[in-house]
Amino acid sequence: MDIDSSVILRYGDQEGAEVGYNSKKSGRKSHHSIIAFVNDLKLVANIQLRNGKSAASTGFNEFLDDTLSIFGNKKVGLVRLDSGFGYNNIMTNLENRGLKYIIGARFTHPIQKAITEQKAWVNIDEGLDICDTSYKANDWEKERRVVIVRRKLDKIPDAIGKTLSLFPEDELYRNYKYSAYVTNLNVGMTEVWKLYRMRGDAENRIKELKADFGADSFNLNSFYGTEIALILSMLSYNLMSIFRIFVLQEKTQRTLSTLRFRTFNIGAYFQRIKGELKLVIALVKRRPKWFSSLWDYPFELPLEFSTA
Repeated sequence: MDIDSSVILRYGDQEGAEVGYNSKKSGRKSHHSIIAFVNDLKLVANIQLRNGKSAASTGFNEFLDDTLSIFGNKKVGLVRLDSGFGYNNIMTNLENRGLKYIIGARFTHPIQKAITEQKAWVNIDEGLDICDTSYKANDWEKERRVVIVRRKLDKIPDAIGKTLSLFPEDELYRNYKYSAYVTNLNVGMTEVWKLYRMRGDAENRIKELKADFGADSFNLNSFYGTEIALILSMLSYNLMSIFRIFVLQEKTQRTLSTLRFRTFNIGAYFQRIKGELKLVIALVKRRPKWFSSLWDYPFELPLEFSTA
């Protein structure tokens, strides 16, 4: 399960629209949503609207309670969060629930200093090193495992990560970008890093929710009216995702804008042939067979999805 937050820009005085953090248009009012994704199935598990002044982590524990209640007896194998959720109370709550997690570390000055003290770097690719250590922030009640990755800029010019702001003039550190991940997983450090990298797909889901399903467009004066519109966008997205998985059954998950012209928005006309009314669909080459096969899927109602 990936949980992320997303700023939704507003241009009016809707209920809950307030001036908060906004990387694109500073000073503009917004809402700040929090969203949970099931990565394996590309589904949205839960979504809630918050006022524009909310931080990424605001109300996280309550949102987690609500999301887990939706899952019922389904087990969450891993929770992935970015650094906006990297606070002690969130980690403690996940640990108390027995949930495994990987959370992007907040690049505070103490953790930057801890990074400079690392010596046991392991090279895993050209310009890419990784190490494993224990770290205790000032507000943590215990040490936690931290996996650190560094990328050398002359080898990886477009490297993601952060520079160490404590040492901007030090040549040893300004030539690298760093990422760090707090985790309670008991797997190899390279595996931790690879697992976290898969979290990036959540950003694609958010973009699709906004671009294709209007998640950022349907805003009403009422806060809860706007939240209902957001939930309806989520349901629409999930229905389309299920269609892609169980009907199309393709490795590539097409966006709605692609499917609209590829599958749904197809020219057709009725024609009477030998006394029978036929629907003639404008499909060329191999597409008629492919199109008709979409509806041969052996559905049984009600639909039952296996836990796998």
